[in-house]
Amino acid sequence: MKSLPKKQPQPKKAADKATVMPLEAINYIMIAFGALVIAGSYLGMYLEREVDGFFTLFISPVTLIGAYVWIAFAVLYRPKQEKKQAS
Repeated sequence: MKSLPKKQPQPKKAADKATVMPLEAINYIMIAFGALVIAGSYLGMYLEREVDGFFTLFISPVTLIGAYVWIAFAVLYRPKQEKKQAS
């Protein structure tokens, strides 16, 4: 008994696949906010122009660390999915 030839798998069309974005709009907003805080902190150090200034030594390091932690949180954040109610 002859075996039937194997069917070649056909490539799936791009329209068949549902593209899922890894991050949502809220993630991008949170990342943008963190980037603005980082830019503002560096700008504040630049405008103070002192190595031993109050902003350079005390305010800026705290805001920079906080902003970098905020961006890491924003990348990892996943909004809770609402449960679908069966009708």
